[in-house]
Amino acid sequence: MRVAVVAGPDPGHAFPAIALCLRFLAAGDEPVLFTGPRWFDAARDAGIGVRRLKGLAPRPADDDADAGQRIHERAAHISTEILPDLSAMLPELVVSDVLTAGGGLAAERLGVPWLELSPHPLYLPSKALPPIGSGLAPGEGLRGRMRDGVLRTMTARDIKHGLRQREQARESVGLPATDPGPAARLIATLPALEVPRPDWPDNAHVIGPLFWEPTDATLALPPGDGPVVMVAPSTAHTGVHGMVEMVLEALDNTGVRVAISSLDPPPAGLPSWATAGLGRQDELLTHASVVVGGGGHGLLAKSLSAGVPVVTVPGGGDQWELANRAVRQGSSLLVRPMTAEAVRAAVLEILSEPRFTAAAEQAAASAAAVADPLELCHAVRDSVSAG
Repeated sequence: MRVAVVAGPDPGHAFPAIALCLRFLAAGDEPVLFTGPRWFDAARDAGIGVRRLKGLAPRPADDDADAGQRIHERAAHISTEILPDLSAMLPELVVSDVLTAGGGLAAERLGVPWLELSPHPLYLPSKALPPIGSGLAPGEGLRGRMRDGVLRTMTARDIKHGLRQREQARESVGLPATDPGPAARLIATLPALEVPRPDWPDNAHVIGPLFWEPTDATLALPPGDGPVVMVAPSTAHTGVHGMVEMVLEALDNTGVRVAISSLDPPPAGLPSWATAGLGRQDELLTHASVVVGGGGHGLLAKSLSAGVPVVTVPGGGDQWELANRAVRQGSSLLVRPMTAEAVRAAVLEILSEPRFTAAAEQAAASAAAVADPLELCHAVRDSVSAG
């Protein structure tokens, strides 16, 4: 099966897309990845065909402060930009990242079936949940349900505005205003990070996290036998800044060893009990007793999949939502605001309390109940062919 996978170049979205391409490749399919050039060499080295995801650059008329415009109007533009390349590869199926909606629009314009890939939990609004992003657990009792209802009412206007923007964007490229949506939604998360809802879409399937390592190198650990604390600053532009420096200050004279995993160059002047660089996080997690990170889904899911608890220092975007879900699941402590004292206390508490590791291991075990994304993709392709 010839399949196009469309995702922006941000690691939180590009890495799961590459991981899915590798799954397709291993199954004998022919994946082509549409993304930014930053990951072209690594994808090619793995045997994945690549195409530039055109239309990503902001245009003079774009307002990136308007999330609806950024997603929907940019998506319409991207769909036009990639249409020639997408059409030329004659795809039988398109998988489009949830934030790169242009892939789905382009597929629809070509009459090709498509699926949506969410590299995090399902973030569609629900009639029974507080608004996504609030970090709140579903309200209990009459008062809790009333609270959630009020919060949903407060966000309803923005949701309706976004739907109008989507309709206008669709019409601008010749599609009907009404959005039929994807044939299926691939929710690439751990079941432990999901929240039950009575209106779960029939076409949404939890498939487990999709991991890809951008390097084959391993990061050497500092000498000694103290517990290893893995620090992974957020790769998102909304992440907390200064995390590495704060963690090093917090953990001085605690007897731990710190391994800083980062795509960026390591800081200078590290103490002897710390190391830093680009290395395989999956390998590093086999040594770690606790992770300190920003609460982005990629790191959070990877840590919990390895049975390692997390101190989350959330920034913007969905990090607050995810951090609170992990806290409620029992595998994490949340630190906000970030101070050396708070980080130190959280790390030492997790190291001293086995219940955090036990909860992380329970989260890892939840991956046993996930769907196979390749089976879902082939079923969508086959159903369209049969029709």
